[in-house]
Amino acid sequence: MTATATSDVTRVRPEAVTRFARDLLVRAGLGETDATIVAEALVLADLRGVDTHGIARLPIYLGRLRDGRVKTAPEMTLDKPTPVAASLDGDNGLGFLVGRRAMQEAISMAGEFGIGMVSARNSNHFGMAATYVLQAVEAGYIALVFTNASRAMPPWGGREPLLGTSPFAAGAPSGNEVPFILDMSPSVAARGKIRRAERQGQAIPEGWALDAQGRPTTDPSEAMKGVVLPIGGPKGSGLAMLMDILGGVFSGAGFAGGVRDQYKETEPQNVGHLFMAIRPGLFMSEADFRARMDVLVRTVHGAPTAEGFDVVLMPGEIEARLEADRRNTGIPYSERELELLRAAATEYGVAALA
Repeated sequence: MTATATSDVTRVRPEAVTRFARDLLVRAGLGETDATIVAEALVLADLRGVDTHGIARLPIYLGRLRDGRVKTAPEMTLDKPTPVAASLDGDNGLGFLVGRRAMQEAISMAGEFGIGMVSARNSNHFGMAATYVLQAVEAGYIALVFTNASRAMPPWGGREPLLGTSPFAAGAPSGNEVPFILDMSPSVAARGKIRRAERQGQAIPEGWALDAQGRPTTDPSEAMKGVVLPIGGPKGSGLAMLMDILGGVFSGAGFAGGVRDQYKETEPQNVGHLFMAIRPGLFMSEADFRARMDVLVRTVHGAPTAEGFDVVLMPGEIEARLEADRRNTGIPYSERELELLRAAATEYGVAALA
């Protein structure tokens, strides 16, 4: 069987979801290899519990591919001004493909020179930022990933959207312990969580967003008309600006509100990214680095717990545990999410999921 159901959700085997997403993407115009890359990235997000960036996003990607708003066969070009830095023009391809190519180039340079950096422009939404960190960490490298995004958040003190909920991600391999995997947004909550609450007819917590009049709201529909709020006030606002500088200003992509909204606008998004890979054995042996990372992880795990906590975990550890569980038990999807996927299957003429 590929699926099991409960009263609330249906659990689907990740292999089945990957095949389904790949088939849809091929019908939308992608080649088999590229479709597999995108499908695996979306399923990885669902496996790790980042379902705001998983299969639920597939219909918007399919629509933009079908309508020619995103190129199905981009001709990416790479320029290398130095041996350790490159600029990738994504030619309006899906961000998943641009991101994978850029990080692979960064890893290649880091393998030879110790560090590699690739900026990317003319890209689109690239899903879960941790996807590219994991790509590097699993290859044995330290990684940093920056991206900007369409306007959704005001700068601190403002009331209209200007900055994106642009994520920052980082990672480092360890030896025998879990790796460090950080993936965070400068906003209190990603807009994807608000969209999911809207789809499921649920309220959002107060403090996540303001409505179009600048008033706090728990209505996700009103929140989508307004703005999301930064974490830590001016701190989150400053981090969002940093993502815009490194992702947009530095790369030559859109910035200062210039990244277009894939849900509302038909023009190319022109999202910008920056990927960095660093060889762990740059200043010491790789074995020593990994041993030192193991000490860090064990020390964190051994920290005395605060009230209400049973254990202290590393960033990314909850997601890794969830991924291991869902690879065994299946990925849970709500009936509303499955309805959207059934509609996509009908529209593109592929077998329905589960």
